[in-house]
Amino acid sequence: MVKDDPFRCFMPYPEAPVKHATDGPLAGLTLAVKDLFDVKGYPTGAGSPTVLAQSGIKTKTAPIVKALLDAGARFVGKTITDELAFSMNGKNAHFGAPINPAAPDRITGGSSSGSMAAVAGKLADIALGSDTGGSVRAPASYGGLFGIRPTHGRLSLKRTWPLAESLDTPGWFARDGKTFARVADVVLGKDRSVLPEIPRLLLAQDMFAQATPDAENVLRNVVQRALPLLGQPETIKVARDIDALYWAFRWVQGRDAWKADGAMIERFQPPLGPGVAERFAFSKSVSDEDYAKGESLRKAFRTKLARLLGSDGVLILPTVPDIAPLVSATEGELEDFRNRALRLLCLSGLSGFPQVTIPAAQREEAPLGLSLIGPKGSDKSLVHFAVKFERAARIRIA
Repeated sequence: MVKDDPFRCFMPYPEAPVKHATDGPLAGLTLAVKDLFDVKGYPTGAGSPTVLAQSGIKTKTAPIVKALLDAGARFVGKTITDELAFSMNGKNAHFGAPINPAAPDRITGGSSSGSMAAVAGKLADIALGSDTGGSVRAPASYGGLFGIRPTHGRLSLKRTWPLAESLDTPGWFARDGKTFARVADVVLGKDRSVLPEIPRLLLAQDMFAQATPDAENVLRNVVQRALPLLGQPETIKVARDIDALYWAFRWVQGRDAWKADGAMIERFQPPLGPGVAERFAFSKSVSDEDYAKGESLRKAFRTKLARLLGSDGVLILPTVPDIAPLVSATEGELEDFRNRALRLLCLSGLSGFPQVTIPAAQREEAPLGLSLIGPKGSDKSLVHFAVKFERAARIRIA
């Protein structure tokens, strides 16, 4: 277990023994686990004192965690998550805000804030997170890490606290491509759709336009660095109406989130933190008409993206609009950035297709990620291609 926690990323639970294999493909690697996943011997708090009070000590471990332990990874602790996993800011009103080791004056991002900080701060080699609206991808970009949102439904979420069931996925963080790919090889199994060694690359012009001008320039330079090895991408427009996709995502996520947590919130009236309270109030207000419209838009976009990617295409886009916001940013500024980020992050969520973010660059001495979206079921080959892409366009983060 981690004894020293300078980045405030671990939950201060009493230590309990967690068995792991003594050999295997992940032997020698340490593992941190977001406090949404059950680990035998520990409670699961989901970033909420109310959930923690009801948890009790778990007697079974979530299958995704067990797979990593059985492959030889050694558990070192459960990490802080944003409250009920419904934030991307890394600020938990009850358990605190982890420090971003890569940019201490900037937020970690959430809701997998503690997992990102544990890996970026070298307190764990790999960390398990979850991603609904960007909760692995955004923190990974902010911390200069590899991160993944797998194809929806590919990995088990049994014994995991939900946020929005039709959008939730497990995901993981790693500092280097080799470690990132080792985890993929353990948990993903065989791809249903295998990408060619050099996929057909598609640069999402409209998504690059969602980034700030400075971030867009930096990320376009990253793509240019990769061209000699990976070839010239085709420039495309991926969304007819980005705002419509944003609202579709919010309506679907809101309805799902209220279904998951609404009864608990109404019964116990927990004091929800800033931003989280407002998002659950919005979730409760989602009408049947809005939800149906969101589902219709989701289905149409999934069909469109599947047609664009085919079986051999990979979409290139910014992970988030810019480097992480400053810790000193106001709640209003953080919410504005979150809403801008969702316009990029919602593509993978709505489609259910896998997305990998790579540690591509830096700006103002803070990390900035670039993302790749592949066809449904191409996760493992997408991971291995992402590692190759990062090597081809390497701009190391100091």
